[in-house]
Amino acid sequence: MKLHCEVEVISRHLPALGLRNRGKGVRAVLSLCQQTSRSQPSARAFLLISTLKDKRGTRYELRENIEQFFTKFVDEGKATVRLKEPPVDVCLSKANSSSLKGFLSAVRLAHRGCKVDIPVSTLTPVKTSEFENFKTKMVITSKKDYPLSKNFPYSLEHLQTSYCGLVRVDMRMLCLKNLRKLDLSHNHIKKLPATIGDLVHLQELNLNDNHLESFSVALCQSTLQKSLRTLDLSKNKIKALPVQFCQLQELTNLKLDDNELIQFPCKIGQLINLRFLSAARNKLPFLPSEFRNLSLEYLDLFGNTFEQPKVLPVIKLQAPLTLLESSARTILYNRIPYGSHIIPFHLCQDLDTAKTCVCGRFCLNSFIQGTTTMNLHSVAHTVVLVDNMGGTEAPIVSHFCSLGCYVNSSDMLK
Repeated sequence: MKLHCEVEVISRHLPALGLRNRGKGVRAVLSLCQQTSRSQPSARAFLLISTLKDKRGTRYELRENIEQFFTKFVDEGKATVRLKEPPVDVCLSKANSSSLKGFLSAVRLAHRGCKVDIPVSTLTPVKTSEFENFKTKMVITSKKDYPLSKNFPYSLEHLQTSYCGLVRVDMRMLCLKNLRKLDLSHNHIKKLPATIGDLVHLQELNLNDNHLESFSVALCQSTLQKSLRTLDLSKNKIKALPVQFCQLQELTNLKLDDNELIQFPCKIGQLINLRFLSAARNKLPFLPSEFRNLSLEYLDLFGNTFEQPKVLPVIKLQAPLTLLESSARTILYNRIPYGSHIIPFHLCQDLDTAKTCVCGRFCLNSFIQGTTTMNLHSVAHTVVLVDNMGGTEAPIVSHFCSLGCYVNSSDMLK
């Protein structure tokens, strides 16, 4: 039985000697081996660790020689086996989680002296070809090269499958827990599975030139919130992004060119790390008020159907405020936690899409809406012209929670 992963063998004597380990694993093949001899007819079980530099490997006896197993992160392909003699910790990482679980189960049996009901290896050098499973990058750019009967190497960190005619995301990709870059551009994908959010290390996702019509709330609320840096949704059929999209706060690079966007998420200002935004050739009539909160290095909004600012404001003030409006403002202003497990789902949606007044307070259905123009250089260092006339201004909608806020900000609307 063999396991492909990265291994670091740490001596527990090093701290006592004032030394430190390297802190980095090496690619290795772990084998569960048995050996018999004339003096000891019963087979002895060994853990054999082989690397490219040492194909013969280093072996460690297993029977009654394991002090402890550390398996808290086994679902992420990580585990540690602490040996008694020699006093070392065998740290495993970047393993296929299901293969790792099976291998550890067999090691436990060998430690207890039980019979292992799986094929065991012999103490022979590992072939160089076995290390090919450690491939970290794979680029496929034609349908004929796409693997149909063979799995992707589990150790992949960069996978590109472009021009392959994919109509859905291959579920085998979602088992590649080490993926940092996934490129599915130039295919025919219509919908994204929520399980893409299980790729905890994914930093770049390229979905350029597909048939997507939406980006799901489930993805916005997945582990992508902590990992995703670059997202390319260009050349799709997306009309709007959910307000929860703005929870992807690690995003630095966002491409939305050549879609059918009619609006940005109203909370777009929450993307505090966003530096590059491109949404050219869409159908945006105006920008949301929170667009002012962005701090970009590059912005491209060329070719949108921006409207001229309205002269008269839209007045939807309520006097007195309804109980719903007053409660919503209190919840949002005091940052009181809420969710569908506490209040009805439709109320959560109302709170999620509440308008932000220029004073910093919130409003739900009682507000004054005004439109003005904004020079895009106020939020971006480099701005691509929004039209063929050399303009760098775009209409922006502002909301006011009261008549007082509107009067105090009237200069802004001139």
